[in-house]
Amino acid sequence: MEYPARVITIAGSAAGGSAGIQADLKTFQELDVYGMSVVTAIVGRHPKTNKNVHPQTIEAIEAQFETAMKQVGMDALKTGMLFSKEVIEVVAGLIKESTIESVVIDPVMVGKMDSKLLKEDAIEAMKKRLIPLATIITPNIPEARFLLDDRPITNVEELKQAAIDLYELGSKFVLVKGGRLEGPAIDVLYDGQNLTLFEAPRIDTVNTSGAGCTYSAAIAAYLAKGTTVEKAVEQAKQFVTTAINHGFTYTEMVGPTYHASQRKYGDAFQIKVEKTN
Repeated sequence: MEYPARVITIAGSAAGGSAGIQADLKTFQELDVYGMSVVTAIVGRHPKTNKNVHPQTIEAIEAQFETAMKQVGMDALKTGMLFSKEVIEVVAGLIKESTIESVVIDPVMVGKMDSKLLKEDAIEAMKKRLIPLATIITPNIPEARFLLDDRPITNVEELKQAAIDLYELGSKFVLVKGGRLEGPAIDVLYDGQNLTLFEAPRIDTVNTSGAGCTYSAAIAAYLAKGTTVEKAVEQAKQFVTTAINHGFTYTEMVGPTYHASQRKYGDAFQIKVEKTN
C-alpha cells in the first residue's frame, strides 16, 4: 500500500471553521495528504471580554509537534498564525532541528476583517528567525507591506518589486499575493532570478474567509507530493480560486471558501502562467 504524503500545519484554531487549522486540514484532506496540526492559539471572540486570541502554552506547542513527529513524521510543514515572538522563536527552533525539506511560511499578521493577529515585537523575529528557514513565503499585500516597513503596493509592478525585495529576507521563493488589487487576481513568484506571474479571474464575492490559509496549505500539500514550487503554486491557485468561486455564508458575516468545490463541481479554473522580468 502506498501511503499519502504527510503535512503538518502550525497555526491558530479558527472556531468558525473557515480559516486557520480548520481550513488547512480540509485542504489537506481534499488533496489527499495526511494532515496533522499544532494549535498555537484558539481564535474566537468572547461575548463579554471581547478577547479574540487565546494563546496555547509553549509546552503545549512543543508537545504537539513532538507527538506528530514521532507518531507519523513529516514531508512538508506550513505555518500560519504564530501570534508572538516567543512562539515564532520556538517554532523556528523546531523547524531547524528537524529534517523537513519543504517549509511554507504564511506570515499571518492581519485577519480577513483586519483583526491584528501578530504582536509588534514578533515581526522582527519572523524576519530574522523564521523566514530564512522557508522554502517559500506567501504574504498578501498587507503582510508584504508590514515586512517592507509599510511600503505602498498598489499595482502589479510594485507587487513584482515587493517579491524581489522580500527575497532578501532569506526564503528560497517568495510569493506575493495580489488579491487586494483591482483587475484579475495576479500573484507574483520570485526565486532570486525569475519572476513568474499567476493570473486567475477575480471572483465577485465577499465570502473569502480562509482563502490565504487554504492557498498556502495547498502549496504545502503539493510540495509534500514532490511537485516543484512553481507547479505547486499553479495548482494551489487553481484549487483556491475554485473554492472562492463556490464560497458561501450561513449568516450576514463574511463566509468561507468551499474546500470541496473542485471535487464536487469539477470546474477547476485554468491559471495563466507568465514568465517576466
